[in-house]
Amino acid sequence: MIPEYLLRALFASIMISVLLGMLSPLINMKGLAFLTHATFHSLLFGAVLGMILGLLVGNLGIIVWVALIVTVIVVITIAEIENRGFTSDTAIGIISSFVAGATVLGFGILYKVTASKPYFALSESIVAYLTGEVFLITISDLEMLIFGGFLLFLLMFLLYRDFLYVSFDPEGVESYGGNVRAYLMILYVIVGAIGALIVKTVGLITLQVVAVLPGAIAMMLSDDLRKIVGISLFLTLSIEILSIFLAYATNIPPSGIATILLGVIYGTLVFRK
Repeated sequence: MIPEYLLRALFASIMISVLLGMLSPLINMKGLAFLTHATFHSLLFGAVLGMILGLLVGNLGIIVWVALIVTVIVVITIAEIENRGFTSDTAIGIISSFVAGATVLGFGILYKVTASKPYFALSESIVAYLTGEVFLITISDLEMLIFGGFLLFLLMFLLYRDFLYVSFDPEGVESYGGNVRAYLMILYVIVGAIGALIVKTVGLITLQVVAVLPGAIAMMLSDDLRKIVGISLFLTLSIEILSIFLAYATNIPPSGIATILLGVIYGTLVFRK
């Protein structure tokens, strides 16, 4: 009989695969790899801030929500700076410097707050966000992941073609009356929201790799947009499910296994060219 925690991990992995499999081609086509780096690091600041507030109010359940709010604010700010004429790299660099400093400051405050909370497992909580804890996902976590993931998937599905047009021909979109700024904002928010939703199960250390490489590999294998999305979805799902079973057998974090497998596939394709 399959253990219940393994079933929860499998269901979570399927939802994660659908979200990242759809998102990864957009990240590569729009050139958002650097944005994902800044976005996912803002999740650590949001998690630290959530822990501080959670300890003060006695409710650690707000950590995910605080991380989500912080990340959405960060990506909207980046998009707004970019819309004011700055390059994407410049906008991300400006915000990343503030996020990095705020994270370090947050850790200092968190250690002082936890000094009066001797039973709070600070190190375990931080490690969970860095490496992921898909085998420890609860029913409530799974319900949030499925519900939130479905809403984000639906939004991506409805606007996917528009995101592609904005990625390849923003001037053309504007010439037909499209609002490139609005599409950019929505796409950035989706990236941040998906990151906040799955970071606890995937882990910050490997999240960027798992979000970027499937789409990059798919674009190396095909030039057809539909095939690219299909390959990305299939690859992400296969790697996530395989990593779950390998982690179950070896007691190695599945996020690390998934990253290594994707790296091997990507490296093989690069050296074969």
